[in-house]
Amino acid sequence: MSEFRHLTIPISLPAGDVAAFAGNPANLPLWAEGLAGGIRAEGELWIASSPMGDVEVSFVGDVAEGILDHRVTLPTGATVLNQFRILHDGAHSLAVFHLRREPGVSDEDFESDAAAVQRDLETLRSVLEHGAQGSVD
Repeated sequence: MSEFRHLTIPISLPAGDVAAFAGNPANLPLWAEGLAGGIRAEGELWIASSPMGDVEVSFVGDVAEGILDHRVTLPTGATVLNQFRILHDGAHSLAVFHLRREPGVSDEDFESDAAAVQRDLETLRSVLEHGAQGSVD
């Protein structure tokens, strides 16, 4: 069994609103630091600028149901599935990211990845609760 960690953050908005925003690829640069370089549509594909170079991002879950699983194809051609859920909690929601430790990832790198995801979740909450310029509904 692989090692994983669930990273979470409560958000003071309904799950449908959070999922609609976070599941829109055009909004990723507003809250996902690793994709802050921008994202563009190329036909049916979304290509994001990342520190590693261009990556392809595709949501593969039912965003309307809060399943924001997305595949990221790295410049090396390797593909990583990121499992991400927005859970309903009355008038609020809980964002849950399932961070899986990939083979060969050091303890230090896994901790760094977890910290980066947590920062992204905090940014997502801040953008949604306090607004952000340039967001796409």
